[in-house]
Amino acid sequence: MKENVTSSSENLNVQSSKYRQNLLEVPSLPAEDRILRAFRPQQQTQTTKQTTDDCAREKWNGKIEFVLSCVGQCIGLGNVVRFPYLCYKNGGGAFLVPYLLTAIFAGIPMYFLELSLGQWLSTGGLSVWKISPLFKGVGYASAVIAAWLNIYYIVILAWAVYYLYHSFSDPLPWATCNNPWNTPFCLSDYKREFKDYNCSNGTSWYSQNLSNNGKNSTLWAKVGTNCSSIVYTSPVREFWERNTLRITSDVGEPGKLRAELSICLLAVWILCYFCIWKGVKCSGRVVYFTACFPYVLMFILLIRGVTLPGALEGIKFYVYPDLEKLSESQVWIDAVTQIFFSYGLGLGTLIALGSYNKYNNNVCKDAICISLLNSATSVFSGFVIFSVIGFMAYEQKKPVSDVAASGPGLAFLAYPNAVVQLPVSPVWAVLFFLMLLILGMDSQFCTMEGFFTAVIDEYPGLLKKRREIFIGVFCFLSYLIGLSMVTEGGMYVFQLFDNYSASGLCLLVLIFFECTAVSWGYGVKRYYENLHSMLGYYPRSFWKFTWVVSTPALTAGILLFRFIKFKPVTYLEYEFPTWAHVIGGIMALSSVSLIPIYMIFKLLTTSGSISQRFRLLVRPEIDLPGGVEPPPPYSAVYTSVGV
Repeated sequence: MKENVTSSSENLNVQSSKYRQNLLEVPSLPAEDRILRAFRPQQQTQTTKQTTDDCAREKWNGKIEFVLSCVGQCIGLGNVVRFPYLCYKNGGGAFLVPYLLTAIFAGIPMYFLELSLGQWLSTGGLSVWKISPLFKGVGYASAVIAAWLNIYYIVILAWAVYYLYHSFSDPLPWATCNNPWNTPFCLSDYKREFKDYNCSNGTSWYSQNLSNNGKNSTLWAKVGTNCSSIVYTSPVREFWERNTLRITSDVGEPGKLRAELSICLLAVWILCYFCIWKGVKCSGRVVYFTACFPYVLMFILLIRGVTLPGALEGIKFYVYPDLEKLSESQVWIDAVTQIFFSYGLGLGTLIALGSYNKYNNNVCKDAICISLLNSATSVFSGFVIFSVIGFMAYEQKKPVSDVAASGPGLAFLAYPNAVVQLPVSPVWAVLFFLMLLILGMDSQFCTMEGFFTAVIDEYPGLLKKRREIFIGVFCFLSYLIGLSMVTEGGMYVFQLFDNYSASGLCLLVLIFFECTAVSWGYGVKRYYENLHSMLGYYPRSFWKFTWVVSTPALTAGILLFRFIKFKPVTYLEYEFPTWAHVIGGIMALSSVSLIPIYMIFKLLTTSGSISQRFRLLVRPEIDLPGGVEPPPPYSAVYTSVGV
């Protein structure tokens, strides 16, 4: 008799594990009727088939596809164009101290948390919040930020395509001043020692070259004249500002649509659409190329870079530690922001990627290895970039600090400026911009996959069978919005998107609530039991500490400090008008405001006392995979019987 009871219990456990998403209540029926209907042979067969069809979910073709997708998602433009600049700006090798500490006590734990959350529940970034419904606004906020990010991040790829197209010219169009867009004051950075000076003899002004083999003469001091150097601009900057952007003087002057850039933007959107339109079965094959090939290109660029004169000085400048910088708060803020952004946390993408895993995959090991690879790639890319930056400083006879830049300035100004001095410069330009394009595309379509997975899993009846149409419509609408960033005044719009819609402040808010919801809301002990059901062992207590203490404390502290030190966004010397900041603030609030709004909505629409509402909304009594509590009554199980 005991054996029969044990066998029945095991069968029920196996059966309940098939219904991992069974959450909603169904019309009340007597428990006896439900049990009888569940064990009728013909009805059971029909129910099992229906549930299997409804809950069937794509899986990765193999573990390598999952790993490469995660690698491609988190290793992107931020590793190549932002981390090296932050490293040298914040003390070189000393910056690795706050960077690695943040990675250990916040970055890697959150990476593990998001991947495991998706793998455990096999659903996207919205539906996972059935474990703590009060915090479902976090999922909606993540989806909104991912949508904003998809719209403006892809504009950088359009610029890369534009530069890639022009890289097939010899000479490169940004290497000379003989182009229609160049001004009379165009002069290469490598010829600045032979520039003219405006000199006054007291009655009139005239131009006179006072250079002598690269050394400025003191002739004007002897004759009593006053001289000042003419302000020149480099052909690289003029190609960027006067040809690529054709930038206007104010955000209120959008100017004309840049036809070439709009075509480049459309081409990138089409490529991304066909990478994900069929789901992970399609994108899983693409990542074999998009995740691996950039490393080949980076190795080629590194080998070329370290063989250039001045490369060693650039690398020294990159890694030489300035320990005094560690006392500056901005260094720690930059480290936290860079970790969260480069790891792709808070966007729901990792939850989506993990949801296509097998239930018993060792996601803890995957999270650690991929996170370390991400950070190692950031450090490695710094050697690639600064070896060439050192060469550029050597050729211009300037300090490395005067030629280094961040973001678009590094990708479209500093590196192209260095490439023009290399033999066979078009080849190196093609390799560099091809690397940027592939790195950016990988992150782009993985973030898109996270967004679409979250929305489609939340509304499967409406969207699952219309996936291709839904994705196509969203991509087209996003393209239309993105056209505002490829006008002549589009750079100002891009800066507003970059600094407000998916800013570090918004990500910090999301990560704080996400970590708090799981560790304090759902309960870290309960979650450890769920991890045990997946992994077959209990992870070390270190993860508990990071989820309960270090990550919430770190994000809350940095968030508070950034609020106190907040400065309105600027672009170079341009200060945005008040109305532009208001629009940026609305974009920021469009995501993070959903968290308290949804909390208030659920509290008002849930019956019971305040304590009962909190208990139902924070730790609901529902059937979850690997749960530590006995299964709930049949009335709490959705589609578990054919009613």
